[in-house]
Order: sequence, then C-alpha cells, then structure tokens
Amino acid sequence: MTASSRARLARHPALGLALTGLLLAALSHPVVATQIAASLGEPTRRSLDVWRLFALTSRHVILAGTGFALVAVLGIGLGILVTRRAAASWRPLVDALAAGAQAVPPVVVVALALPVLGFGGPPTLLALVAYGIMPVLRGTVGGIEGVAADIREAGTAIGLTRSQVLTRIELPLAAPAIVETLRTALVLAVATAAVGALAGAATLGTPIVAGLQNQNLAPMLQGAAATAALAFLSDAALLAIAGLWRATRR
Repeated sequence: MTASSRARLARHPALGLALTGLLLAALSHPVVATQIAASLGEPTRRSLDVWRLFALTSRHVILAGTGFALVAVLGIGLGILVTRRAAASWRPLVDALAAGAQAVPPVVVVALALPVLGFGGPPTLLALVAYGIMPVLRGTVGGIEGVAADIREAGTAIGLTRSQVLTRIELPLAAPAIVETLRTALVLAVATAAVGALAGAATLGTPIVAGLQNQNLAPMLQGAAATAALAFLSDAALLAIAGLWRATRR
C-alpha cells in the first residue's frame, strides 16, 4: 500500500472499513470458501450457493436492523430521560437493569425466551435489545453530561426552554459520543443476529450451525465471513452517514 493510499484511509476511515468488508464478502463466495476448506485438508463438499447466501444476508439485515433500531430508540431515549432532573433518581435502577441485561449471554436469552416467544425472530430481537442497550444508554448519558454547564446556562439566558436546550445544544454536542456508541451497538446487533439461527431464525448463523452439525467447513466459513463482512460494511455506512451529517452542519 502506498503512502498516499494510507493517508486516504486515515482521512476516510469508512473507506478502510468498507474495503475490509468487501474482502470478507469475497471470502464468503462458495468457490473461495470451498478452496479455503480444501486447503485446510477438508474434503470437497457442498457449499452454500450465492443466491441462498444472499437470501440469508437479506434476512440477517432485516433482523439486525430491527434490533438496532429498537436499541437506538430505547438507549437514547432512556439516556435522555435519566439526565433530566425529574428522573435523575431512576438512573441507578436503569443503569443496573441495562448492565444486568448485557451480562446474560445472548444464547441464554434466546433459550429462556423460546418457551414464551416461540421460534424465529422474536427471541432473537429480545437478545439483540438486551445485549445492545447498555452501550447506547451510557454513551448518551456520557455525551449529554459532557456538555459544559456554562453552555447550557448561555442557552437558558437567551430564552431557550429546557426542551430547546436539549435539542439545540445538548444533543448536537453529544452527537459524536452517541454515534460512537451506536457504531458499537450496530456491530453487536449484526454479530448477535447470527445467534438467532439457534432459535430457527434464518440468518447468516444458519450455515454455521448446519456446518457444525454436518462437519462441513465450507458453509461455516461462508456464514462467518459474511457476518463479519456485514458488520464492517454496516459500520462503514454509519460512519459515512455521520460524516455527511457533520459536514452539512458546518
């Protein structure tokens, strides 16, 4: 890699993430995955065709995207709530509940939710929310509390209401910290969605589970590489969107 290429990647980190994601996506191609499995001494066996891989990726995106949206709404909403004076006393309880939810492994959440929510997407969504809400909650709280008190006081002095101080001062200044935690939550959502295969949800975890059951390395490689590729590409997309948003506000 040339010095100019390294400098370009340093200026545009989303580009490096996207390139890594595309490389991993190439590794999930059936021909490439089969060759890698063969190079590791595995016998040539059937891999997942491109269309099936694409279908699983689409369903994985829908499931992870829904979970991420729920995490973003709940995490940011609760973060705003506990930083308000009226609800400040709720903060220890909300923080403890969020930390406790993340302490339970997603596989356990899915297993416990199966008798109540059934198979498929619902128990997986519950695991996504439980596992991803804490970083968004704490990132929102940290970003809002990081706004200097004199800036808030200046907003109040010019006649802004509390809600206007929140929307015009606190949230814009806290946005970088919130975006960083949303990036973490997005990657967690993409990774955790693969666990949904254990509950019967059709995700990129499906070929991993099937490969383990059949002792077939190729689909396991495809599922793992495609999941990692989706995580990198999603992170790159969110980072690029945040960069465009910051550019429009200058």
